[in-house]
Amino acid sequence: MPLLVRKSPDTSEKLRILSQDSRYDLACACGTSTDEHRRRSADNRWIYPVTLPGGGFTYLFKTLLSNTCVNDCAYCPLRSGSDVDRCTLKPEELAGTFLSYYRARKVSGLFLSSGVIANPDATMERINRAAQILRRSQFRGYMHLKIIPGASEAAIRHTLSLASAVSLNIETAGEANFRALGKAKNYERDIIRPIELISRLTRRGGEYAGIKHTTQFVIGASRETDKDIISYSWKLYKELGLSRVYFSAYQRGLGSADLPGENSNFTNSQLLIREHRLYQVDWLIRKYGFRADEIPLDTNGNLSLESDPKEMWAKAHPEFFPVNLNNAGENDLLRVPGLGQVVISRILMLREDGTKICSLEDLGRVNKTLRKAQEYITY
Repeated sequence: MPLLVRKSPDTSEKLRILSQDSRYDLACACGTSTDEHRRRSADNRWIYPVTLPGGGFTYLFKTLLSNTCVNDCAYCPLRSGSDVDRCTLKPEELAGTFLSYYRARKVSGLFLSSGVIANPDATMERINRAAQILRRSQFRGYMHLKIIPGASEAAIRHTLSLASAVSLNIETAGEANFRALGKAKNYERDIIRPIELISRLTRRGGEYAGIKHTTQFVIGASRETDKDIISYSWKLYKELGLSRVYFSAYQRGLGSADLPGENSNFTNSQLLIREHRLYQVDWLIRKYGFRADEIPLDTNGNLSLESDPKEMWAKAHPEFFPVNLNNAGENDLLRVPGLGQVVISRILMLREDGTKICSLEDLGRVNKTLRKAQEYITY
């Protein structure tokens, strides 16, 4: 019987594997419009759009540096002991490939993450070395670099000196929920304290002020409620000044069968709806002036799977309506279902020009979303 010798993967094969595996980390982009959805390039790489701090967006080359990992995060398909093809890129390989894409104008930025090789700081050293090679090659564009849980302050500061944006995933709301996801990491030491450190360094007046700081929750792997997640998100925005919080629905079959969320009442489809509802709440908090304690929840502390949270709030507060389109303030208009920021800007512009609004048709084409406003407004 002939001996089968498996060749080590070359750089192209490593990138095929690692860019595919990077899809499990969505903290750089989430689509609310068709322009924001990830897509595959012609050579099967994942290309991601991301909104820039100053407006507009750019396309990112996204990959892991390695899918080898010593951590046991039960929700993660790449956890220690799982049966996947393991490989690791050298920092020089990653930098060279990215620059070829960048010079060909296929991408204009990089999102770089990694499984944990040996320990957090050893992994951060590789990530930072790849970023340093790019900066020394005169690349001045957008780089989103992952902070590995448990990384030292020195490693984090080095990353911030190179990055345009960083993220460290919070994973779930609270230590009790976190303990159910694995034993290799400590919630306070490896997650919360580093997030607080990054916040101090990146907020106004900090040493690295202006660097974008994001995080991500995994939805449904533990028994956290939507109330738990919304409360933590509120604190991350209001107390720590994060740029953005992302949500990723856990899908059964990718992680361990021992997860508490495996025994929940949510199906995979419902978990995706939960993710969508949490993004809607995130928008209400960040853009529409809602407080966390105003978000309508059921008796179990979860959002409705059937209805938009803004509509749920409106139905629970009939005393607030109707809102007069000709004299209501912007904050009141933002509370009206069906009215978004673009339509409200149009309303304010018409009023500034002295035009009296007499019907929804005065605002432009009345689509399904805008028609929702009809029962909540007057003229």
